[in-house]
Amino acid sequence: TCTPSLPRTATARTPRLSHAHSYATRTQSMSKSMPNTDVTGKLAGAVGLTAAGALAAAQLPSLGGSEQSKQPVSTLPAPASSGTHLSLFERGALGAAGGIATTFFTHPFDVVRVQMQVSKFNGTLDAATKIARQGGVPALYAGLSAAWLRQLTYGSGRLGIYSYLLDMDKRARAGRGDTSPAPFGSKLLMGMTSGCIGAAIGNPAELALVRMGADNSIADPAKRRNYANSIDCCVRVAKEEGFLTLWRGAAPTILRAAALNGALLGITSEAKTQISSRTGWSPTSGATMFCSTLFASIFANIFAMPFDVVKSRIQQASNPSQYTSMLDCARKSVA
Repeated sequence: TCTPSLPRTATARTPRLSHAHSYATRTQSMSKSMPNTDVTGKLAGAVGLTAAGALAAAQLPSLGGSEQSKQPVSTLPAPASSGTHLSLFERGALGAAGGIATTFFTHPFDVVRVQMQVSKFNGTLDAATKIARQGGVPALYAGLSAAWLRQLTYGSGRLGIYSYLLDMDKRARAGRGDTSPAPFGSKLLMGMTSGCIGAAIGNPAELALVRMGADNSIADPAKRRNYANSIDCCVRVAKEEGFLTLWRGAAPTILRAAALNGALLGITSEAKTQISSRTGWSPTSGATMFCSTLFASIFANIFAMPFDVVKSRIQQASNPSQYTSMLDCARKSVA
């Protein structure tokens, strides 16, 4: 006669559990037989118990007759992604750090730009030559601390906020099953928004940069402000001219930032996508980044330069009544 098979209950799995328990017992007994090795014995015992527990746990889902316990392993939910997203503060800090590093190479051009906007020169080379002759190479780095302060405020704000908004849009699209990049119009709007917020925060640094960069252009040394650094500039302006003077020229500064960042950041992001799709280059490769930023910066400066000239002239003016408004400054500049 045939012996009836055991039903599919916990008792059918008892031998496997017994094997696990037996393995743990033998491991513990082996550890006890090893003289003067308390730590080794405890570790071996722990390994034995862990192995037994793991083996028993591996069998537990198959015990019993519930339908849920019989689900194959492949149907279990996948573990959560370990990917992390940078916070707004982290993105801003990275933007500020990158901006500060670039000032060592770009600040002389900033000094030449500001002095050309508030004084008369026969071109960029003429301006750079006369500035260097008058004050030496250090004159080309006048106001460097203000450039650092600007990167800590305006630079961190515009880059951090833009990157954060772009990432939020990407995640929102992914949640809807849409893997396509953000439309070009959305990128322009994100760039304008981040630029405006960053400019509103960083206007005191912009004012310090203009005044310190253009101080050597004042012919009479007695009329030069001779700020020691950007902090000294901001403190003296607040004490001597009023706290709100730190936001003089805020309107053209914000409009400039909107035009500059909307074009620069938006076009850069779009150019990276287009260049990568047409050439096969990685969107983060050096060639892609260089070409996209070069292309974007040309258009960004064309759009932003009129606001930049007005901003610099208003902020550099020693007499607050010299320009009654942004439009008045623009009118007098082209007259």
